[in-house]
Amino acid sequence: MLKPVLDKEFIPAAVFNRDFLSKAKERFSIALERENGFVFRYDTYIIEEDIKKSCFYVERLVKTLLWCVGGYKITLGGRREIAEYIRDCYKKGGLREFDADFMSGVYEKPFEVVVTDIDNVPEKKESSRPIGRHLDGCRIGFDAGGSDMKVSAVADGKVIFSEEIVWHPKVNSSPDYHYENIKKAIKKAADKMERVDAIGVSSAGIYVNNRAMVASLFIKIPKELYDEKIKDIYINIAKEMGNVPLVVANDGDVAALSGSMYLKKNNILGIAMGTSEAGGYVDSKGNITGRLNELAFVPVDYNKNAATDDWSGDFGCGVSYFSQDAVIRLAPAAGIALSDKLSPAEKLKEVQFLAERDQGNAKQIFETIGTYLGYTIVHYSDIYDINCVQLLGRVTSGVGGDIIINQANKVLKSEFPSVAEKIKLYIPDEYERRVGQSIAAASLPEVKG
Repeated sequence: MLKPVLDKEFIPAAVFNRDFLSKAKERFSIALERENGFVFRYDTYIIEEDIKKSCFYVERLVKTLLWCVGGYKITLGGRREIAEYIRDCYKKGGLREFDADFMSGVYEKPFEVVVTDIDNVPEKKESSRPIGRHLDGCRIGFDAGGSDMKVSAVADGKVIFSEEIVWHPKVNSSPDYHYENIKKAIKKAADKMERVDAIGVSSAGIYVNNRAMVASLFIKIPKELYDEKIKDIYINIAKEMGNVPLVVANDGDVAALSGSMYLKKNNILGIAMGTSEAGGYVDSKGNITGRLNELAFVPVDYNKNAATDDWSGDFGCGVSYFSQDAVIRLAPAAGIALSDKLSPAEKLKEVQFLAERDQGNAKQIFETIGTYLGYTIVHYSDIYDINCVQLLGRVTSGVGGDIIINQANKVLKSEFPSVAEKIKLYIPDEYERRVGQSIAAASLPEVKG
């Protein structure tokens, strides 16, 4: 195994799982139910004589599936003491109470875990739906990130105006701040066109029917104000703009759509490394699946002493490995001291500045992230059918991005050659990154004549 240069204690999920399954013989089945009766089923195995290790394996697997796929109901079939352990994890006061509460909020249903026999575990029932690729008319593409927002005016598939605007959504507790800043940016693009036919929004978070169910952009908003003023924030702004057609999608899905449109390929997993880790997926038909793809909360490091994220309190999750948090976390190990007076985005820029000039051990930070990524792509490929991984986000800018992708490919070629042959990793060029994603976001709504 290739150890990350700055994190020798890293235990890749893919390596742990493959070693575990090489000894596992007893069947165990997991099904997750989400909106419209859709079911994702995953069949695996446990080690009959090692219940403790099997509980750990199944708990990490269930959490991975939950955040990749989503769901408000988990059905477990197999060894009862393992299934009951998982059920206890998701009870109030349990290890995964955060996850249960989160999913209950997303789907607006009580969260439950059902223990049963394998024969009673529901069969798979999924569907996919087309997303975007509509380029006719005068459109606005809006992308809301944690450090900046991007807005574009797109006329018949061509970007005629585009601007990046710095904002601070994660530290503001007033919903009016978010509403007014988003509206102002969208109106700025609208002023560049003779009319607005549609608005497409790419936004970090989970969106159902264009409603902001959960989003870290609005993390400081009190719950009562969130329900009143944030859930329908984009819907209300679209109404102000003349009630034009609107589609809001997770920024990861829009990134994957952008890659699919640009490369003219499907089975693309998009990973955006910015203030958090966003994910998106386009299937073999070029459609989205309705899965959550919230990779920030997917466990990727099975070292129990690994970094914990501030939101869920869990260890080893993607946000601590594939975001600016990862760069900041690894800086001390590289001998780099970052001033507490700097914002997280400024700390990232400082490390990138050092890496560009090959100063200190800054490059080792991106090499470490690349090693993390190589192993984690294999982990993701156990859930998604992937031909291409598109990397985006501020962490992948400049020389750091090249180091990340080269190191990830090194891991794949040396440790998982069959995966390396199938999956291509790439970072979009400047045109695709700035223009392609604007077009993809703008293309989301269909305008019916």
